[in-house]
Formats: sequence, C-alpha cells, structure tokens
Amino acid sequence: MSNHKEHPFNAVLVDGARIPFLKSGTDYNDLMAYDLGRMAIQGLLARNPIDPSSIDRVIMGNVIQEVRTSNIARESALGAGIPNSVPAFTIAMACISSNQAITSGVDLIRSGQANIILASGTETMSDIPIRFKKKFRQNVLAARKYKSPLEFLKFFKGLGFKDFLPELPAIAEFSTGETMGQSADRMAARFGVSRQDQDEFAMRSHHLAAKATKEGLLDEELIPAKVPPKFEVVNHDNGFREDTTMEKLGKLRPAFIKPHGTITAGNASFLTDGASACLIMEEQTALLLGLKPKAYIREYNFVSQDPGDELLLGPAYATPKVLETMNLALEDIDVFELHEAFAGQVLSVLNALDSQEFAKKSLQRDNKVGQIPMDKLNTLGGSLSLGHPFGATGVRLVTTAANRLIREDGTFALVSACAAGGQGHAVILERYK
Repeated sequence: MSNHKEHPFNAVLVDGARIPFLKSGTDYNDLMAYDLGRMAIQGLLARNPIDPSSIDRVIMGNVIQEVRTSNIARESALGAGIPNSVPAFTIAMACISSNQAITSGVDLIRSGQANIILASGTETMSDIPIRFKKKFRQNVLAARKYKSPLEFLKFFKGLGFKDFLPELPAIAEFSTGETMGQSADRMAARFGVSRQDQDEFAMRSHHLAAKATKEGLLDEELIPAKVPPKFEVVNHDNGFREDTTMEKLGKLRPAFIKPHGTITAGNASFLTDGASACLIMEEQTALLLGLKPKAYIREYNFVSQDPGDELLLGPAYATPKVLETMNLALEDIDVFELHEAFAGQVLSVLNALDSQEFAKKSLQRDNKVGQIPMDKLNTLGGSLSLGHPFGATGVRLVTTAANRLIREDGTFALVSACAAGGQGHAVILERYK
C-alpha cells in the first residue's frame, strides 16, 4: 500500500546550476565560501527571468563556518544582488546540507508559506577556520580586563608550549572519535567490498566524469566562474583524472587503517571548493511565469543510524523507505544519483540493499530491496571525480538527476546520500511532462 500523500501545492524544480567544483588550493584558493555562493546564485538568476524580489526565501547549506559570514545564506544572497527584503537562513547537516535546504524549501511551498525558493550550498576547503587552543583563548578573553602593561605578564600564566599550537577543525566524529575514513574502511570489510572493487568503481567515476565533460553533458548544470581579482573564467571541474588506471590506483597506500585498510586517496573523494544553487517553485507559480519545470520533487526522508557502526550507511535505510512511500520498486527508477564519499561506502550501500540478511536484520523486511543497475547509477561521474564541497553536493545531485531524467526520457529519479553523524537522505524526483 502506498503512503504517498497528495499535497495541495506541488513543489517543482525549475532549474539548478553550479560553478565548477575545483580541488582545494587551486583557482578558488583566495576566495571565501561566501564568494562561491554569491557566484552560484548570480549565475542561476542570470539565466532565469524572475524578479529577485519575488523570491520568498534563500536557504543555503554550509558545513565549515567562517565566523565573519555565519549566516552565509544571507551574505551570499545580498552579495548576489537579491533585495534585502528577502529572508535567508543557513543549514548545517554535513554532506546533506543542501539536500535539507531543498526539502526545507519544499516544506514551505507545500504548506502554502512560499511560492519561490532559492536553495543552495557552498563550501571552501582552501580556507578553513584555524584557532588557538582553549587555554590560550581563555587567557585572551581574560586579558580584555587588564588595566596596566604589567598585568599582561599574567597572560602567560599556565600556558604551555602546546597551547600556542593552532587547532584545526576536527575530521573525526565528535561522538565516536573515529574518522569517516576509518569507519568506511570497516564498513567495506563488513559488506565484503575489496580494494579492487573500490579502485574499479573510483576509476569508473573518473572516466565517466571526463567523458561527460568532453561530451558537454554537464554543461547544462555548469555556470562559468569569474575569479577575482583578474576575473579569469573557470568553465569546468578540475578534479577528475581521465588518465587514471587500475595500476596507478593500485600503487596508493591505505590512507586510514594501515597497513591493511582498503581506502586510499584514490578511491575517496578529495577536498573540494564549490557552490550550487537551484530554484524550487510552487507548480502554478512557475507556469504563470512561463517557466517549464524540470521535475516534481516528490517524497523524501532523512534517517539516522549509529555513527559508530553505520556512519555512512544512510542510503541503505533511506532508499527502501522512500520507495515504499511512493509505492515504487527499484525497477521503477530510471535514474540513480548516489553521493560518492568513498567508493567503499557506495559499494557497501549497494551490497546492503541487495542483501537478504541486511533486509531481515536491519530493515525488518522479508525481502531484500534489490540491485541498483550500474548502467543507471552516476553515469556522469560523482563526488569521487567531480568533487564534494560538503554544503553544495546535494543540489548537484538533484540537478544532475533532473537533467538526466529529461535527456534519458525517464520518469523517476532517486537521489540518496550519506552524511557525518550517521545520517542519510533520499528523495524521489518525477520528470515534469
């Protein structure tokens, strides 16, 4: 029986775009995440004939916050020329931040509170907030009360050499102390995913991204970035490696669990800078504006598991749930876009969905969900090759899925992603006809 609910207002994806995703430390090296977000929003608005003042809300995903632009959605919107009368808010939900930005927009439309939403995401890994240790920070704050120069000698009291060393944002899970790579390595072992399987999947991703770029299949979602101060134009992603081979990947050493781990720098997503933006509207509003929607945004969900044992397994729980809500099976889906944090993570999710044991023990189902066909999955590359700016990936996945539905003459697309904290997400798009 279908749990699919009819809503009084339908949310549709009108358009989605992104500036090229670049390896950190390259062309966006001197820019703030705010600059990237601003460029993505400007590019999207430039090609869609809507009055920016008619936007009801700007929602932006962002994970590693820059203190100066803590509500980066507001700053990027103002920087992009959206009138100051349009409210904006920022969402942090690790790798599914802009998925949540989209679905928050859908909720506002479905409840009749909004007609036009700009959902977006931005991230820079080239400039992350580095701070002093806590003891040093406490002494700095206490120093504000000092009156005389002599009092400043108190500043060094209790400080050791280590207190002067900078502190980087943690890459480990706060709740478990384990890094995502370590967790993915254990998960790959649990689901029988070998090093060779992972390297083959990574190579596939890189080759498909190179092919899609060469054939112009990503042009529809890409907007050129004009990088200040010289305003040189960046047209394409720069992280995919067309020349990668199994031999090259095979030479890389384990990155997290040494010496026997299977996850390497070659089969994991790399540090990326980038931003994306999309327009979501109430169906009738889009039609009145003379805009042809790409897809309906149908049912979606967010799930959470134990971050210790199943940190990146979210899609294996979210996928069956969203299919059931729509009364669909895997066979009914024409386009799959799965976030690729690690090759081992994607392959573990695929194995879990195709496992009778996982269905019974973890999903409380009699039958396994089934097999996702590789010829429908991430056919233009994925996060392993195109890059993964944490806050921006969700909008990329949804945009790519909608464009593929139209190009491939499909009906339904399924987008799913894992995220830090043991969380996950899935959403179904239906092509607009």
